Amino acid sequence: MTISFEIPEHIKQQTDMVKMVAEHIMRPMSRELDEHEHQRPTAFAEQMWPFMRDMQKKNLERMLNGGEGKRREGPSTQYLRLMLMIEMLSWGDAGIYLCLPGGALGGAAIEAVGTPEQKAKFLQRFAEGDVPAWGAMAMTEPGAGSDTSSIQTTAVFDEATQEWVLNGEKIFCTNGSLALNESNGLVVVWATLDRSAGRAGMRTFIVAAGTPGVKVTKQEIKLGIRASDTAAIVLENARVPKDAILGSPEVQTQGGQGFKGAMATFDATRPLVAASALGIGRAALEFTKEKLAENGVEIPYGQPYHKLTAVQRDVLDMEMQLKAAHLLTLRSISMLDAKEPNNLESSMAKAKAGKVVTQLTYKAVELLGTMGYSREWLLEKWMRDAKINDLFEGTGQINTLIVARRILGYTSKELA
Repeated sequence: MTISFEIPEHIKQQTDMVKMVAEHIMRPMSRELDEHEHQRPTAFAEQMWPFMRDMQKKNLERMLNGGEGKRREGPSTQYLRLMLMIEMLSWGDAGIYLCLPGGALGGAAIEAVGTPEQKAKFLQRFAEGDVPAWGAMAMTEPGAGSDTSSIQTTAVFDEATQEWVLNGEKIFCTNGSLALNESNGLVVVWATLDRSAGRAGMRTFIVAAGTPGVKVTKQEIKLGIRASDTAAIVLENARVPKDAILGSPEVQTQGGQGFKGAMATFDATRPLVAASALGIGRAALEFTKEKLAENGVEIPYGQPYHKLTAVQRDVLDMEMQLKAAHLLTLRSISMLDAKEPNNLESSMAKAKAGKVVTQLTYKAVELLGTMGYSREWLLEKWMRDAKINDLFEGTGQINTLIVARRILGYTSKELA
């Protein structure tokens, strides 16, 4: 069977429009926002809001109609469109891309495991209005990163008021301040119903902006993606409605779907993080080849490998690794669009892309020497931006573990 990698024309047209935004709006702002962390790309967010709002509206209508509705003939291309859009926006600037209004990780969690009633109630804010709104996810804590069983934030149900009471501290929450302080947004918070139950006791809760007891306490100063909003959040007796829990409130140590349901979010979002990594990697590779060509170093495709210079071989290896990550990401995305389980493939794409973009941008700076290290070019910034793709949405090590467990058939207890 022939496999076609041709991009459908309607998606190509969208990608071309996004490239214009990335090249003519995002790139010119990159250095300014990198130098002035916590300065918001407000005009960009407002300009992109109608597009993001309408996209969310169509997506919400499709979800609430059971996936039915007007659609082009053939398989769904929802995630393929999103992948290519994110790749192009990250080619423009990954930090600015993360400031796009919309549901983001919080919205993805609600889409993955929320009931139709929860989707209608909580996602509507991203599908209407003239003012941008942001979603976020609060998972990481001072003492709990990739090991979710160490999460200390608690959720206790108050029978008298029929509310969940949340207490704890979260750090490195992307869009945390934008969601809670600067818009009518929401944050999906990971908490435990029963610490003794470990991961089985984990659930996610929807915390809307304006909830008493929720406070943004800090905005992080970061290595890269400096335009993005990364916040610390404290919850002190924060009360949310009974229906703000995603999944069953019952704790089952055997066969429970609560934790698995929460983790299902990442099967959809990890390939999109990989897409962002691809965008940064492509930006660095294209720039490096351009500068090398200006200095008389061309890449003679088709020549025997042993006749190439060390620099030419390095560039070919960079291209090869980026293409491998691209194909893994496409595979994972295609399975999402086909509504097939992609837990293994999403972790493969995320692990590969995060590693590739980190190594590729480092090598690009190395190849271009002192100017590659100079702040006169954006290359050194791309190197700093790249590393986050190997860290968030599960570190490279964690995703490699997931891949090994799935391939070898081990549980998390058997292979940790």
